[in-house]
Amino acid sequence: MRSTVFLVALSCCGIALASCNKTTSPAGDTIPIGEYASLTGNTATFGQSVHSGAVLAIDEINTSGGVIGKKINLITEDDQSKTEDAAAAVHKLIDRDQVIALLGEVASGRSKAGGPIAQSAHVPMISPASTNEDVTKIGDYIFRICFVDSYQGQSMARFALNSLGKKRAALLEDMKQDYSVGLAKSFRETFAKSGGQIVSEQSYASGDKDFHAQLTSIRSFNPDVIFVPGYYNEVGLIVRQARELGLTCPILGGDGWDSPELTKGNESAFNDTYFSNHFATEDPDPVVQEFVKKYKAKNDGKTPDAMAALGYDAARILADAITRAGTTEHQKLRDAIAATKDFPGVTGMITIDKDRNAQKPLTILRIVDGKFHFAQRIGANGEALTPFNPNGKNSMAPASTAPTSAAPATPAPASTPAGK
Repeated sequence: MRSTVFLVALSCCGIALASCNKTTSPAGDTIPIGEYASLTGNTATFGQSVHSGAVLAIDEINTSGGVIGKKINLITEDDQSKTEDAAAAVHKLIDRDQVIALLGEVASGRSKAGGPIAQSAHVPMISPASTNEDVTKIGDYIFRICFVDSYQGQSMARFALNSLGKKRAALLEDMKQDYSVGLAKSFRETFAKSGGQIVSEQSYASGDKDFHAQLTSIRSFNPDVIFVPGYYNEVGLIVRQARELGLTCPILGGDGWDSPELTKGNESAFNDTYFSNHFATEDPDPVVQEFVKKYKAKNDGKTPDAMAALGYDAARILADAITRAGTTEHQKLRDAIAATKDFPGVTGMITIDKDRNAQKPLTILRIVDGKFHFAQRIGANGEALTPFNPNGKNSMAPASTAPTSAAPATPAPASTPAGK
């Protein structure tokens, strides 16, 4: 496991995988925040993107004077996309580095590995993108700023039925990933209850390369839509092999598809595919466009994905909570995170509910020639906030839930309910 330490005002690493030298500061001069992420391994783009977003946010915060009179020291551990390494990373960050809070992970299984350690130590942890329902059930110090699997699965089931007009669905899920199992469950239940029929259910395991047997079985049932709630590395192979077998129907997925690696070499195969996500670079909202501009400037023109936007929002929400708490004392910081309301995030207005989950909108993207384009936005209660855009290219009506002012360089204070 590789350990990387950042005083993020020094933008020495960006998302590079080469380690920086550990920064030593006089005691009390900085606030140590831990991050554990998959900088290497089979979901490396997730960790790299979330990390780059967090670095951008903390760099801005430190440049503007930091929080409660101190700069933030981001200490990052690479868990190499391994569950066992995630637990070890969290132990190191808490026991060795004495971090006051944690950012991470993206993968739900790795959040479920690190979360109990943070909960036991009473160190607040914010996951940018772990959507499995059980993550925040670990305890009252565990939060997320993304929507949950049930919301994604339900939204994609309704999208298939109402926007695409499809009635016969097949499922292909990764049985080794809590994330995939959770999305499949909520899609299955909602699709059937809403008048659709699940005609075939197949499974695979992370790391598999050959999906011809499952896809051949699915083809025999003649579905008019296929739901594949997996991670981008397997999904790229699944979609290509599905098209090779003559499966031309729309293929749908979740935010685990969001990676620049998804369509590489198979761009045309992904035409008529859709996935739920947290963010769209085409969104005309000034908050989004300002973030895209700043991210590209810091990352050699690279366009941010949703994981980068979530990493940015997670770091800013944590900094905002420290400011409102006026201290890094664990209980008071935990309470401040829990009190987050109407935070103007890049991924939408964010309110933390009583279960420590985020209430926020969802975006559905359509893939056209390998590029991701806005198709529809869904509200926190499942309502369509914009009409379906079947062309999926460069047309995005602003939603009423989106913030309308440009993102500030430092976190905007979130309102605090009475008694907090």
